Amino acid sequence: MNQMKKYASLMLVLFLLCGISSMGAEKSKKKDWKLGVQTYSFHRFTFQEAIDKVAELGLGYAEIYYGQTLGGDMEGVMDFRMDKAKQKQVLAYAKSKGVKLMASGVVICKDEAEWEQLFQFANAMGIEIITCEPEYKHLKYVDELANKYKVDVAIHNHPKPSNYWKPEMFLEAVEGLSDRIGACADVGHWKRMGVDPVEGLKQYGSRLKSLHFKDVKEKEEGEAEQHDVIWGRGVCDVEGMLKELDRQGFKGLFSIEYEYNWDNSVPDIKQNIAYFNQVVDGL
Repeated sequence: MNQMKKYASLMLVLFLLCGISSMGAEKSKKKDWKLGVQTYSFHRFTFQEAIDKVAELGLGYAEIYYGQTLGGDMEGVMDFRMDKAKQKQVLAYAKSKGVKLMASGVVICKDEAEWEQLFQFANAMGIEIITCEPEYKHLKYVDELANKYKVDVAIHNHPKPSNYWKPEMFLEAVEGLSDRIGACADVGHWKRMGVDPVEGLKQYGSRLKSLHFKDVKEKEEGEAEQHDVIWGRGVCDVEGMLKELDRQGFKGLFSIEYEYNWDNSVPDIKQNIAYFNQVVDGL
């Protein structure tokens, strides 16, 4: 009888340990997938209002864009040339709302001096990813700065005639550069340019640092634009993208860039988050 009790107790312990291990693995997977907002989604509002909205959405990460009015008691706009006093103000406000400034962009610098200033700003602000579209002639220098300041670079794909509008152009341009140089996949721009987002992510593979994540409506005859829609209702195969990223073991940032319903997009973005969590829970 005592042996049976010991055996049962041992099995219970093993069962609990397996359960704890599984829970930890699930938690780690979700922790690696950082969901935030590209504040361009709220570009009709101030930076402070944008951060308020990120907090309202229950998210802890933001990708800032340059040129946004700061708002409140902060004069000026978001700019990597801002002085240290204003940097502290910006950081303090984001921290007060529980939001980390994880990335910044999209930016193109005119010369090497400006690129270094950008990296200095990112380093001072704790920004981990610079989203940018460097001229080809600056790529090697940007790689040097990325390693010097230990800040990752995510090269973004605007539509034609961007230097990086399709995956092949990006991959050819960064061949031979360090692992600090990666990509920010704007999956909506891909779809509009005839690039399948799932296949694009497969091509990027380990170079992928972040995403401007979105879904776009089906193109209809006579329409000039495929505007953003709530995730899962468009033609980007959001579930397929998430499955591919899970297969790759992606560990990075999803920036929600919702370019529609500009004046009242929070309810739509909440639906995006709910859909994202639903799919991720099923992976």
